[in-house]
Amino acid sequence: MKNTFYICPVCGFKGLKEMPYDKQGSPSYEICHCCGFEFGLDDKASMDQFRENWIKKGAPWFTPKLKPEDWNLQKQLENLLP
Repeated sequence: MKNTFYICPVCGFKGLKEMPYDKQGSPSYEICHCCGFEFGLDDKASMDQFRENWIKKGAPWFTPKLKPEDWNLQKQLENLLP
């Protein structure tokens, strides 16, 4: 069985184990290992503000031990482009 990972709509991290929101809009309550955002305690405006604040703080990893050695913030944020 293939592992499927989902993209965090806040930081672009492709490592969520569940979809942030299902088709009915119910949140997963998963916490992103990269930015630390918890789905279900938010709205669209808070996601944008959270991203902005996270980047201003230097984009620190919520779970640093999972940060790839070759991590690149700009490349990860490209995952958010349509």
